[in-house]
Amino acid sequence: MKVLIVRFSSIGDIILTTPVVRCLKQQVDNIEIHYLTKNNFISVIENNPYIDKIHTIGNDLKSLKPLLKQENFDLIIDLHHNVRTLRLKYVLGKKSVSFNKLNWKKFLITTFKINTLPKQHIVDRYLETIKFLGVVNDNKGLEYFISNKDEVELEPIFPAHFLNGYYALVIGGSYFTKQIPLNKLKEICAKSTLPLVLLGGKEDATAAETLHNLFPTQTLNMCGKMRLNQSASIIKQSKKVITSDTGLMHIAVAYKKDIISIWGNTIPEFGMGPYMAGDDSQIVEVNHLSCRPCSKLGYRKCPKGHFKCMNEIDLSAINL
Repeated sequence: MKVLIVRFSSIGDIILTTPVVRCLKQQVDNIEIHYLTKNNFISVIENNPYIDKIHTIGNDLKSLKPLLKQENFDLIIDLHHNVRTLRLKYVLGKKSVSFNKLNWKKFLITTFKINTLPKQHIVDRYLETIKFLGVVNDNKGLEYFISNKDEVELEPIFPAHFLNGYYALVIGGSYFTKQIPLNKLKEICAKSTLPLVLLGGKEDATAAETLHNLFPTQTLNMCGKMRLNQSASIIKQSKKVITSDTGLMHIAVAYKKDIISIWGNTIPEFGMGPYMAGDDSQIVEVNHLSCRPCSKLGYRKCPKGHFKCMNEIDLSAINL
């Protein structure tokens, strides 16, 4: 049986499909698994031993469709489910199953604050998509694989006092309204009992440098200096991870880390909270705000202008 799993983006969403990949490979006899994603997310799955072949796209599926048609798949598992995947399934003309994204329910809660969302994690909903194949949740959680070349040797680049243990602090985020504000990052640095490695992209370097200048011996700024899988290695070797709703949060979960996840405009009830994280993990959020959640994804600025969902976060109870 040859199947194509489709999930174009993003880092976290792709990692959340890893139980589907593993359970299919381990529970369905003689299965060949292909995975279709965007070019810039190939590093998320390129080392996954359960995937037999990866297909990638840029901005256009047109040139890839004939190649996919030649593969003659028996089944398409659409875990992205948008207009582009509908077109793809039509062109390939094969049996397909599609994941229900619950967009209408998300619209109700973000627009009218009417919560009809199921109390079910997205991983379990992904797996429901393929239960007709006899696949069941093995309860092993998420997985993340990196190559030996991306394993970071800490001793040459980390200060000596970091080698006795450190926390990873993720300061970036795909949207502003998901990011931990600078004043809260300062609180975390001041509160932490272990040194902190700051992780994020090049766009986070300024904030990270500000923190490093304020806490020069307590922080190590690695923002924009590491590839994704090198950041994953640093997370893998950390004692704990402090993060907002980001792809690195799900990488930390895959390594069964204790996580302090700090939530802004999004909510864990969307079904994408830390899945089977370490036993001492904590979720920190501001409940009962009339404007929260304001989006299933995020915004470049707070629609209300006050950003209370992050600015009113209480960090007094976090275990650092």
